[in-house]
Amino acid sequence: MLAAAWTLGVGLAVLTTLTLVGWIAAPRGTLDGGLPEVFRTAAQLWLAAHHAGFAIPGGSVGLIPLGLVALPAFLLYRAGIWMARDADLRLRLPARLPRNSPKEQANARRRAQLVLIAQAGVSLAAPYALLAGVVALVARNPITQPFLGEALVSHLILAFVAGSLATVRAIGPWRVMPRLLPERLRSVAGGTAAALGIMLLAGALLVLGAVVAGFDEVRHLTDVLAPGVVGGLLLVLVQGLYLLNAFVWGMAYIAGPGFAVGTGTLIAPTGVQLGTVPSLPILGALPEAGPTPAWLMAVIAVPFVAGAVAGVVLVRIAPSPTYEGAPLWGFACGIATGCAAGALAALSGGALGGGRLVEMGPAAWEVMLSVTLETGVAAGISAGLANWWLIFRGHNTAVTRAAAKAASAAAPVRKAGAKLAMAAGSVTGRARAADADEHRALPGHWLDATECDTQPIPVIRDDWEDEHASAAAEKPQRNRRPEPPRPPRRDIVDESDDKGGHVIYVDPYAWDRD
Repeated sequence: MLAAAWTLGVGLAVLTTLTLVGWIAAPRGTLDGGLPEVFRTAAQLWLAAHHAGFAIPGGSVGLIPLGLVALPAFLLYRAGIWMARDADLRLRLPARLPRNSPKEQANARRRAQLVLIAQAGVSLAAPYALLAGVVALVARNPITQPFLGEALVSHLILAFVAGSLATVRAIGPWRVMPRLLPERLRSVAGGTAAALGIMLLAGALLVLGAVVAGFDEVRHLTDVLAPGVVGGLLLVLVQGLYLLNAFVWGMAYIAGPGFAVGTGTLIAPTGVQLGTVPSLPILGALPEAGPTPAWLMAVIAVPFVAGAVAGVVLVRIAPSPTYEGAPLWGFACGIATGCAAGALAALSGGALGGGRLVEMGPAAWEVMLSVTLETGVAAGISAGLANWWLIFRGHNTAVTRAAAKAASAAAPVRKAGAKLAMAAGSVTGRARAADADEHRALPGHWLDATECDTQPIPVIRDDWEDEHASAAAEKPQRNRRPEPPRPPRRDIVDESDDKGGHVIYVDPYAWDRD
């Protein structure tokens, strides 16, 4: 209750200040009731910010600027954050579970979180709607009569949505909260958001391009009104608040049905029919009556592109295990996109009095039907193709992984086989080398016992260089430090004859003699 009262009080204070500034700058006689009438006007603006209509003599006012909804939505969101944190919802029900938690436990946690979010939304929306009923009764005057039912329902819905989102944010970060929905619903919601975002972006670009192209007419209408400095600022503010409505109208134009700015008028890709339009400067960007240029018909392809993207997003979030399931879910995504586009079209249009201004904006059912068919067909085709590709790639990946697994399993066997082959090859090589050595002639000549008797014994002279001396001579000499002389060892007896004695040769084959 306290959060609802705070939101209502701050919002009325802001709108009362703006209304008071406009009353001071407006010509005398605009608000003859004085400050009470200023407060009633601010209360009516507050009701209009929740998209509540009014009854006026000879008609009604339902064309409410969508940009004005941002003020109560922001205040309700902040109030919901404060309420959720004051209740310690983060500690009572954390957003995450430990890894490898049972599926039943995760589903139970998801259901408990959804129940808690709904309870928090209702706890903020119920008192807020009651206070809105009081404001609607206070805002009545002889000219404008707020629709009490619309005021109660609009305040209840907006407060419930804002309070629920605030509770979601208080429980955990945004990246975790989509997991509150089941996987299939989460995929449909993601595809719907992608398609709707693309179409709204295209509609916004179309409207801004039209404003730039028709800026001279917009400036001319502003000069005709001559609002002054303060009035000009308020006029710019009002047109900025209606800019979101224009973006939705641009989306309706892209979808095909187009929109109307009065009874008997139509602005669509097939042609433009205009009559007398309100003197709002932003309406100066409307195209001239007549056939539409051929190149402008290309905007009709945008819904199909949006549907194709939605189908891919749908499959990326939750692929279907069967080939025929993905196209059906893609068309379901198109149905959701069409319903959302129809709701936006209904909120962006409405009556602006009586007479020819009863019909303003796009027809909601036409937009819903067109967007459903266009995005649904494209989303079904793209979802089917994307799902087939994922299944095909997954099959190839599975085959590749199986082959890699088999190869990795056979790697030790191949390695052991290679080692055995190397060992066998080395053994065979050594055997072949031994055979070759056996049949190869040994170097030199071996004397037998008979040859020892007939061959003269070689004489070794001291002045001959042996093989070691010649090898040492071939190597480069290194500068070595001279070694000190070693002392003679007493345990070694020198038996050599250095005084002209004789040399004794031992016959190594003496044992073979007879």
